[in-house]
Amino acid sequence: MTEPKKYNPTELEEKWYAYWLAHNYFHSTPNERTPYTIVIPPPNVTGVLHMGHMLNNTIQDVLIRRARLKGFNACWVPGTDHASIATEAKVVAKLKEQGIKKSDLTREEFLVHAWEWTHQYGGVILEQLKKLGCSCDWERTKFTMDEELSASVIKVFVDLYNKGQIYRGHRMVNWDPEAKTTLSDEEVIYEERQGFLYHLKYQIEETNEYLIIATTRPETIFGDTAICINPNDERWQHLKGKKAIVPICNRVIPIIEDEYVDMEFGTGCLKVTPAHDPNDKVLGDKHQLEVIDIFNDDATLNHYGLHYAGKDRFVVRKEIVTELEEKNLLAKKETYTNKVGTSERTKAVIEPRLSDQWFLKMDTLIQPAIKAVLEDESIKLYPKKFENTYRHWVENVRDWNISRQLWWGQQIPAYYYGEGKDQFVVAETKAEALVLAKEKSGNAQLTEADLRQDEDALDTWFSSWLWPMSVFNGILEPNNPEIEYYYPTNDLVTGPDILFFWVTRMIVAG
Repeated sequence: MTEPKKYNPTELEEKWYAYWLAHNYFHSTPNERTPYTIVIPPPNVTGVLHMGHMLNNTIQDVLIRRARLKGFNACWVPGTDHASIATEAKVVAKLKEQGIKKSDLTREEFLVHAWEWTHQYGGVILEQLKKLGCSCDWERTKFTMDEELSASVIKVFVDLYNKGQIYRGHRMVNWDPEAKTTLSDEEVIYEERQGFLYHLKYQIEETNEYLIIATTRPETIFGDTAICINPNDERWQHLKGKKAIVPICNRVIPIIEDEYVDMEFGTGCLKVTPAHDPNDKVLGDKHQLEVIDIFNDDATLNHYGLHYAGKDRFVVRKEIVTELEEKNLLAKKETYTNKVGTSERTKAVIEPRLSDQWFLKMDTLIQPAIKAVLEDESIKLYPKKFENTYRHWVENVRDWNISRQLWWGQQIPAYYYGEGKDQFVVAETKAEALVLAKEKSGNAQLTEADLRQDEDALDTWFSSWLWPMSVFNGILEPNNPEIEYYYPTNDLVTGPDILFFWVTRMIVAG
């Protein structure tokens, strides 16, 4: 009796997968049958499959094969995401190994390297999906930086700007000092970390009296522009109208009054650093305080840091505590646990920073998305418990910071024709921008050479929120047969960690 042949998955899987592809079994075109559509959550172009991807894509494959067996016209669209922050970081690291700094390159030169990287590594994850046996319609493979998809993003930006939904504003943003770009609120992960609460001594001007103020960030004293007390606090009535001296930098700052100060926290006195704390910025605006930004874009201290200039913020934190102790300006130091914001991508500790950025107004745009999930249930979340997470996000949504200080991504289609902050126009092309700039400036002599395009790129999510529409060219050709047939899609399988980043925004875009 002959031994039964051992099952050889490599031999059989490759044979049958090649057979399926040769016979075009996964391809779909619109016809008279009922469509069943899934778009893949596009993985980062630089990535490789992990266990989460494997589970996620297996579930999608089961759903799409079941739909085929039931007679639906099943369409599963694959593709990848250009992942601005992650990809740019990898390209910068690779260039560094070659002794090249990003700052030594022009944008165009850098993009050549970024595209080389993408072509070299971009197909890895899709080939791995084929190894899993995923029955995607590979003829439909898309990339968020494809020409058609990029044009869709620009068109949407211009449309929303013209409708008054996109604006440029000087606001407190989340700054990632490693990626050297802003992040949206949703890209900041808060972690409980044990640190210290430092009780610093501020001398009252022209007296021998000292105020004790507690802070977790003593390095920010260089940006202090006031001390605030609660006007109802009996302990500090004698300080009204007086001034204090900031330790080490010896800047004289006013003592202001505001009921915002919590009389129960610490000593009831608050140091106000408008450039580096969102709540302090509100106080600063209200009381017309000076705004002093003490950091460079890599979170080293700038010239305001005096003898600490050029040093990293955490190095300064240690060294300044030593100096304060030596000068008898540190009353005490105690362990303290607080929530620290970190970058979802680079894991760097975030710095609040004032910056000119582009924002998308969310208050009205979010309303149909609230209705679709929480009222008429035209979109259902599984498990249902995630409706609570969704509700929390949509009901507390803030304007979306959509600009990033990166070169890899769709460049913001704003063109400046002068030095003033409002001397710009928004258009899909430079030629269209020139027409608008001549009209807005009243200068008929302007040429395209006089226009300077905004340096920033758009947040990656600003392209992927259009994914289920742009893969069918539904933005550039809104009524084409494919978008009419396949959209809206039927099911989406993804992780709860991007329920707001991606899923909610796709609902908003739709």
